[in-house]
Amino acid sequence: MFYETEKNDHGLPHNPFKAIVAPRPIGWISSRDTEGRINLAPYSFFNCIADKPPIVVFSSSGYKDSVSNVDATGEFVCNMASWDLKDDMNLSSAAVPHETSEFELTGLEMADSRLVGVPRVAKAATALECKHLQTLRLKGLDGKESDNYAVFGQVVGVYIDDNVIVDGMVDVTRYRPLSRLGYMDYGVVDEVFQMDRPKV
Repeated sequence: MFYETEKNDHGLPHNPFKAIVAPRPIGWISSRDTEGRINLAPYSFFNCIADKPPIVVFSSSGYKDSVSNVDATGEFVCNMASWDLKDDMNLSSAAVPHETSEFELTGLEMADSRLVGVPRVAKAATALECKHLQTLRLKGLDGKESDNYAVFGQVVGVYIDDNVIVDGMVDVTRYRPLSRLGYMDYGVVDEVFQMDRPKV
């Protein structure tokens, strides 16, 4: 089959776009507003996009609390959502009033970050402490601004639970990171394999 995205004439019961671009890592973003209130929200439009310097991006459909907090305070943390935290991650995605802390909603414990003033999820196996670089309001081919915002941050500090380091490397099968698929589907990393880059 083939369909044009502008027409959205695929004839399927649900739009397959996000099911095709999958799996996607989940950026579980903690942030703080100017009054010190802490927010925690998962974003499946998330990834690392550079390593020198290390840069991550998350994108929000709508100018939500995470975006406004990062714009206002210049800091955030990307916590790793894993299998054992899947229910907490899902609960933190609920649409709640701005003054509601998802840490209180989920009962998750916070841990202080080292280089930013935003806490991390204490039980998360890894967390990336980030300083805000820029926020872009995305435009379509017609030049019109959409209601989508891409937030770029430079990673200034990395937390890793020592229990997931095996033979000097992070073993993802130890903490089983979650990924977002299409629809309401998720995936979990239980198995990995290696391939060396070919020498031609």
